[in-house]
Amino acid sequence: MAEAQYQKPLPAISSLNKPFWDALKKHELRLQKCDGCGCVSYPPSPLCPQCWSRKSSWSRMSGRGRVNSWVVFHQSYYRGFDNELPYNVAEVELDEGPRLLTNLVGIANDQIYGGMPVEIVFEDVTSEVTLAKFRPVTSGS
Repeated sequence: MAEAQYQKPLPAISSLNKPFWDALKKHELRLQKCDGCGCVSYPPSPLCPQCWSRKSSWSRMSGRGRVNSWVVFHQSYYRGFDNELPYNVAEVELDEGPRLLTNLVGIANDQIYGGMPVEIVFEDVTSEVTLAKFRPVTSGS
């Protein structure tokens, strides 16, 4: 999709979160994992939230998790969402522990439920930005 066509807000990419966005662009989900205590955390931070170590690695995650919470928006706050009303925003707890805010795709809003198993899908929205979205896990996945 051409960048001029994408009308929704884009993430602010910084030196701290660039490895996360670079991985998504490669269709991989990578999060910081503390080299000291092994804690996997999100959002990116210069310090481990568990042991305060400054040493971490960007580790590949499974891309699987469960819906922890969600909301369905019936009003658009950005013009880019006007044609998608109503749309969902969900908090997915990854199998590795951290929680991500995302959208659920491939499911009607009234079919979403807490604890629903989901897996990552990648949406290339511009030449520079890929978003992590999630869909229900099917029995063949």
